[in-house]
Amino acid sequence: MAQLTRIHPTSVSLLEVLTMSLEALWSNRLRTGLTMLGVIIGIASVITVTSVGQGVQKATEQQIQALGTNVILVLTGVARTGGISQGTGTASTVTWEDAKAIAKQAPAAQGVTAYLQRGVQVVYEGQNDSTTLLGTDLSYPDVKNIHPQEGQFFSQEDLDSDRPVAVIGSTIRDELFGARGKAIGTQIRVQSELYNVIGVMETKGSVGGQDQDDRIYIPLTNMSARIVGNNSLNGTAVSGFWVQAKDAATLDAAQFQVTNLLRIRHNIYPPEPDDFRITNQADIINAFSNIVGLFTVMVSAIAGISLVVGGIGIANIMLVSVVERTREIGVRKAVGATNSAILNQFLTEAVMVSIAGGALGIGLGIGIALLAATLFKFPFVISVWSIVAGFGLSFVIGLVAGVIPARNAAQLDPIAALRSE
Repeated sequence: MAQLTRIHPTSVSLLEVLTMSLEALWSNRLRTGLTMLGVIIGIASVITVTSVGQGVQKATEQQIQALGTNVILVLTGVARTGGISQGTGTASTVTWEDAKAIAKQAPAAQGVTAYLQRGVQVVYEGQNDSTTLLGTDLSYPDVKNIHPQEGQFFSQEDLDSDRPVAVIGSTIRDELFGARGKAIGTQIRVQSELYNVIGVMETKGSVGGQDQDDRIYIPLTNMSARIVGNNSLNGTAVSGFWVQAKDAATLDAAQFQVTNLLRIRHNIYPPEPDDFRITNQADIINAFSNIVGLFTVMVSAIAGISLVVGGIGIANIMLVSVVERTREIGVRKAVGATNSAILNQFLTEAVMVSIAGGALGIGLGIGIALLAATLFKFPFVISVWSIVAGFGLSFVIGLVAGVIPARNAAQLDPIAALRSE
């Protein structure tokens, strides 16, 4: 009688598992590609959103810092009509004299500049543009860190004599004279008044959606007398003034000193509310950073949903693969493959699909982020943690998505598997 030969389970090396997994995935290239698609889109979305969010945040911080991070803004109070607030700046409670007093009496204040601001129409030889008119003093360029790139800023003599001279922003220059047009020496009309253009400010770009170059600067005395004509009982009314601290560390001290001096000058005593409002650039940067950070987290969470969908897709495809390859599994078990070998192969296939999709997604995300940074002109920022997180998520998704299909494959009965069609 013939003697039956017992087949002993054989161990499979890691290299053999990888080779068999690659062969199985390559033999079903279309299915493998479609399976990876969900992971690719998810990882690319996370990388892109994170990069764009950080790039926009950095660009805005740079723009705000270019205007000075060691400055505070003092604005006029709020007028009320019938108990209804008319908004900040509607009451003439801050004066040029307040600004001059702060410059002399606040030790932490390195520089102070007052301004009057109005929206106006400016005309030059048939060209008409809507812009912002700023009447200010000689300290404005230093306090706000913006200087003429052509010509000069107005002088003390211009300020003392209410002279109708103007320094325009680069946006106004381009709108009225063209990018290469000569503006200095010409006359522009602002609300029926003619102003001689004596300078063009350097380009600063936009901050918070406001074009810093779409402005015209004239002497504060001229604007108060000819444009606004609105003086308070205590001096020359202004829209507000900027106070420059010695450095960022003394910003809080400067704000404390300015607040107390203004309350004394305006005869405000507790518990009366202030008739002015103070903000600083550091608060603006922090607020914007928080908003961008929350927005980035929110969109990244939405993008993460596609990763979950991608993981479900991998699990579904692997379950289908187990059904399709039931006979193959039976043959392998019949020739000695152990349950752990079958489990390892299917887990390896799932992880390989996910990691390959993650790598492609990271590359795609970096490419899209670079394109966006180039087109919209903000810094290209890719954080290491986002790439590490991308690879980590890819591995975890593949591992989790492959557990059930791999376990099902490993638990197949070899006799039943061989009988399947």
